Amino acid sequence: MSDRGSRDERERGPAASRVGFVWLASQSPRRRQLLEQIGVRHELLLPGDDEDAEALEAERSGEAPAAYVERVTRAKLGAARVRLHDRGLRVAPILCAATTVVLGRRLLGTPADAADAAAMLERLSGRTHRVISGVAVAWGERRNAYLASVSTVRFAPLMPEAIARYVASGEPFGKAGAYAIQSVIAGWIERIAGSYSGIMGLPLHETAQLLIAAGLRLQQPPVRPA
Repeated sequence: MSDRGSRDERERGPAASRVGFVWLASQSPRRRQLLEQIGVRHELLLPGDDEDAEALEAERSGEAPAAYVERVTRAKLGAARVRLHDRGLRVAPILCAATTVVLGRRLLGTPADAADAAAMLERLSGRTHRVISGVAVAWGERRNAYLASVSTVRFAPLMPEAIARYVASGEPFGKAGAYAIQSVIAGWIERIAGSYSGIMGLPLHETAQLLIAAGLRLQQPPVRPA
């Protein structure tokens, strides 16, 4: 192999091209589903009992929503890189993501309990909010990159009984903004603009661009003959 070829491989990340999978540092089954949708093989790289993963998502006073999502995503990525090294696992690109719902400048994270979930849904009722989803990929010894998608979602007015039923279903828990767009609540969403997969928790276009940059070969959609 030429010197130039060696340099290109180091820059692109030989782990991606040789291993053919990525480490997903997320417990979200939705992110696993979305990666499978675009044919990305992945293994989980989850925090251990000695890690305080929730502390990485703590809000900072005065922090802009987009800055918050980027900071949290990059912090997750840094923790995952340390985790991979400490566990002596096979080297491959690492993928992390973070999603938050924003109403005005107020962040709506995952609800603490049923009352919190109901309160979030009441705030979203009949209004338009933003969903910011950040994704970051690390490869090689020091390479990493970050992209984000910003989408808007408008809810129809939600009756108190509908909110109570949805909360009782258990669906809001573990979801930013107390809802999942792919759930029954989709019947109350008037319109969206942006990335549907980003609203779910992993913007696939941005994710694909980062994985290609890391050297992963993705399945290409069929091309319609001219």
